[in-house]
Amino acid sequence: MAKNTSGRGQRDLKVKVKSARGRTNSSTRWLQRQLNDPYVKRATAEGYRGRAAFKILELDEKYRFLVPGARVVDLGCAPGGWCQIAVKRTNALGDRSDKAKGFILGIDIQEVDPIAGVDLYQLDFLEDDADLKVKEWLGGEADVVMSDMAASASGHKQTDHLRIIALCEAAAYFAFDVLTVGGTFVAKVLAGGAEGELQKLLKLRFEKVANVKPPASRADSSEKFVVATGFRGPESSSD
Repeated sequence: MAKNTSGRGQRDLKVKVKSARGRTNSSTRWLQRQLNDPYVKRATAEGYRGRAAFKILELDEKYRFLVPGARVVDLGCAPGGWCQIAVKRTNALGDRSDKAKGFILGIDIQEVDPIAGVDLYQLDFLEDDADLKVKEWLGGEADVVMSDMAASASGHKQTDHLRIIALCEAAAYFAFDVLTVGGTFVAKVLAGGAEGELQKLLKLRFEKVANVKPPASRADSSEKFVVATGFRGPESSSD
């Protein structure tokens, strides 16, 4: 009888990681999850710098803000996965002659390895005049400001939530300074109750504000993403 080589009816094989001296149980579980994560495998196969690339890809599939010709600022861009997606979506390499050429600007407080089609700068976006520098580098205002930044984890859930909301608010105020009218702001937040003021702020400045958990975001994570579209411009800053 011929052997069944089709794979049908067979169990999916998962990598099991044995505990090792010096490795905690939590780090062993994290490693096992990474090795079995389909998005990690896909990122490796497709040459992206991490599974987070698929989060912005899925958000753009739904909201279509990374259009050809768009000028995009990626805050806290390391390691660069979001930039890689933006390059393809906006035609930043100019390899599609029938489409407008985009411009991707990645900034981070740490040095980032070069990415084809991305202008990278080592900069703390909280510095005075950081917005002026960014607009100078862009040669104008941005169509999209996006951020996958997260504050360093303290291990205390409520503290971490407050920190990332504060970081997201800072990114939003930065976006108000550099976005063109009609622009889009995308940022990671953590669900936890303190994001209400951020939502009110964004609803004042944008036509539409959506809160989304893309499929690439792990089910056990409290992260979600805010997608604010239709920036009203600085004249809406009455608050």
